[in-house]
Amino acid sequence: MTESPTPTLLAWSGGKDCLMALERLRADPRWTVVALLTTITRNFDRVSMHGIRRDVLQAQARAIGLPLIECAIEWPSSNKSYEAAHTQALRDARGRWPALRHCAFGDLFLEDVRAYRERQLAREDWIGVFPLWGSDTRILSREFVARGHRAVLTCVDTTQLDARFSGREFDATLLDELPESVDPCGERGEFHTLSYAGPLFAQPLPLQRGESVLRDDRFQYTDFMLA
Repeated sequence: MTESPTPTLLAWSGGKDCLMALERLRADPRWTVVALLTTITRNFDRVSMHGIRRDVLQAQARAIGLPLIECAIEWPSSNKSYEAAHTQALRDARGRWPALRHCAFGDLFLEDVRAYRERQLAREDWIGVFPLWGSDTRILSREFVARGHRAVLTCVDTTQLDARFSGREFDATLLDELPESVDPCGERGEFHTLSYAGPLFAQPLPLQRGESVLRDDRFQYTDFMLA
C-alpha cells in the first residue's frame, strides 16, 4: 500500500529560495505542503527583512494556491519575542492541521542557521525539512531563471552589494553582473527577492515599482505594490 504524503508547513519569505523549495517539495511524492508560514513586522505591515507589502504577500499566496499563516512581531523585536511568536504560529498551524510535525525551509548552506531552526522546532516537537540543502547556488540560481520563475530584488545589503541592484529583475543579466564575492542566491544576506510569476503561479502578480530608499545606513529597499 502506498503511504500518504507527509504534510509540512513551508517557511515563506516571498522570495525565490522558498519558491524553489516549494517546487522541490511538490515534485516529491513524500511531501504535501499544506500552508505557508511568514513572519510579518506589524509596525510596517511587511514581510520581515524582505520588505514585501502584506497585500502583495497575500496575493502571492492566493496565486500559488496555499493558505497563509502569519507570525506577527514588533519592530524592534528581541529574539525571545520572535521565538514566542513563532512558537504560537506553529501551535496555531497544528491546531488547523493536527498531523503537522514538519516545517520546511529554503536554506542552502549556512550550518548555524539550520542548527538554530532545528533547535527552535525541536522544542515544540517539530522537525525541519531542507529540500534545497547543499545545492550548488550557481546552478540553482540559473535554474530558477531557466524554468521561467520571475523575481525582483527588494532589498540589498549595501555593505555587500551595490545599491543599484535593488529593484532589478533577478535574471541572467543580473547574475552575470554579480561580483564574485556575492552568492548568486544571496544566501549570506547580500540581497532579498520577491517572486511574482512563473510555473507555480496561477497568474502573475500585477506589480508596480515604487520608491527606493536606504534604511539604517545599510539596506537599500525598493518598494513593489499591486498595480
